[in-house]
Amino acid sequence: MNPDLSEEIAATAARLVVDEGLEYPSAKRKAARDLGRRGGRQGELPSNEQVEDAVREYIALFCADTQPAELRALRQLALRWMERLAVFRPHLGGAVWRGTATRLSNIVIDLYCDDPKSAEIAFLNEGLDFDSGSDDPDTVVLSTVDRSRELPEPVTLHFVVHDHDDLRGALRPDGRGRSWRGDAQALRQRLQEDAA
Repeated sequence: MNPDLSEEIAATAARLVVDEGLEYPSAKRKAARDLGRRGGRQGELPSNEQVEDAVREYIALFCADTQPAELRALRQLALRWMERLAVFRPHLGGAVWRGTATRLSNIVIDLYCDDPKSAEIAFLNEGLDFDSGSDDPDTVVLSTVDRSRELPEPVTLHFVVHDHDDLRGALRPDGRGRSWRGDAQALRQRLQEDAA
């Protein structure tokens, strides 16, 4: 793929991620379509790391005055849920963990359960209003909405249910040595670093 086109798709996808709250895969496909690249086959699209770099640049240019406070509010909300669901070994992932989230971003928390049905049963027992489903038939995602006093819009939370044994592989870093997710203790540390 032409490196210039890859950068252009990444920059357009970054705008879609920040301004419209799209997830990386759908943002890359839409950006490719918008730029006249029909379908945006996987091999033609920029990597998630390229898009994340473009998102960081976009935030620095257009959202530097608002994004840090929005990220902190999302991280605080995520931590409350992680503490509430501590029995399921929650790990925060996605843009909220990686530091590129804005008020339109979803919170993605991975739950590692001895019995995959136990998380759904716990949600039912607590009387939580949630949806259960996923595009992947082998993955259960429990989704709910919550509010943060610091954010004007409600926040969508997705809890991705995994088998307990999947935790070991989930902690591998990306190609740059950065973690894809972190537990509550690691999130508390990031919140302290953000406040400093």
